[in-house]
Amino acid sequence: MTKGKRFRKVKKSYKILIFILLIIIIASVIYIVNYFLDKEEVKEESNLLNTITVDKADITPEKTERMLQIEELKKKNSDIIGWIEIEGTNINYPVLQGEDNDFYMNRNYDKEESVYGALFLDAGYDWNIESNNFLIYGHNMQDGSMFNNLLNYADEEYYKEHPIIRFTTTEEDAEYEIISAFRSRVYYKSEKNVFRYYYFINPKTEKEYNEFVENAKEASLYDTGKTAEYGDQLITLSTCAYHTEDGRFAVVGRKINDK
Repeated sequence: MTKGKRFRKVKKSYKILIFILLIIIIASVIYIVNYFLDKEEVKEESNLLNTITVDKADITPEKTERMLQIEELKKKNSDIIGWIEIEGTNINYPVLQGEDNDFYMNRNYDKEESVYGALFLDAGYDWNIESNNFLIYGHNMQDGSMFNNLLNYADEEYYKEHPIIRFTTTEEDAEYEIISAFRSRVYYKSEKNVFRYYYFINPKTEKEYNEFVENAKEASLYDTGKTAEYGDQLITLSTCAYHTEDGRFAVVGRKINDK
């Protein structure tokens, strides 16, 4: 190969490298811009209820202001099924339910694409079965949003300061006392005698319900002194954790009253 040909080949390779680097830089800039736009959207989302006004005359003991606000939110997106809040934490968001468990992984409450996704109820939840378990998923975002604060429940003192989950739908405005907080992971199909809490949604029998409660209590990082009995509505909040491969962190509560 002559010196001229070698030079042209090097020059061509250099141009290709520059082009690839430009593509990477542009893609990175777009990602960063979208990330910060999504971050601002999430901040607004946590304050969404405060922007919704309802007729005070419609408020009754059976239909609270928040229940009426959920009804208004559903007019914007019928997938919105409720609102979850843990006082004193960053958890204060609408909860959605899609046709599958993938749609709201990367979309917000307004169905717009977002790296933050949304908090969503398992698509398989059957609203017609009593003694059910609201299994709600959310991302563990490192800026402290979405379900990141769930990991703080590894500390018993944090639990004592935030023992109540408020979950509101159009049908009820209820509080749940936390009975368990534990680390877990997604288990391989070949693994036996493990607690796959993420499969428990619609219990078919009292035995299945009791086994879930027993396993959740046994897995808990500390004893909350609370438990649940068959007939109690349950709620399980689940997010990713990094203590192990495919790690998860979950908090389980039981309904104590309608507000």
